[in-house]
Amino acid sequence: MSNIEWTGETWNIVTGCKEKSRGCTNCYAARMAYRLAAMGQKEYEGIAKKLPNGRIVFTGLVKTWQERLLWPLTKYKKPQFVFSCSMSDLFHKDVPFEFIDKVFAIMMLTPQHIYQVLTKRPARMLEYCSSRQDFTEIQ
Repeated sequence: MSNIEWTGETWNIVTGCKEKSRGCTNCYAARMAYRLAAMGQKEYEGIAKKLPNGRIVFTGLVKTWQERLLWPLTKYKKPQFVFSCSMSDLFHKDVPFEFIDKVFAIMMLTPQHIYQVLTKRPARMLEYCSSRQDFTEIQ
């Protein structure tokens, strides 16, 4: 269960990021990752840092979590709004297209859920979608 009011679950299959635009200046996910690492959560170690001016930013380290891919099939028993990658960007350059294929395969296998995928990298998302035969056939 998520504390985010507009979603039911968060599916953090990727953690970490790097600033992409001015919209990233006060990223809540970087602050949360920094706090979670300080609390001893290993999956957030090294992905955020505090600058000398006190601002917290992502370091650019991005981690994918294969073991979380099946969560929508196994953990979410009732239909959910699922916020995918609330602590990262699925379309970050360091997330391999083959991993994104697996993410979308799980989404296709679980139509009872509604997935929310936010990105600040629409060009990479377009590159991904354009490179996949299944996406071009849907249009």
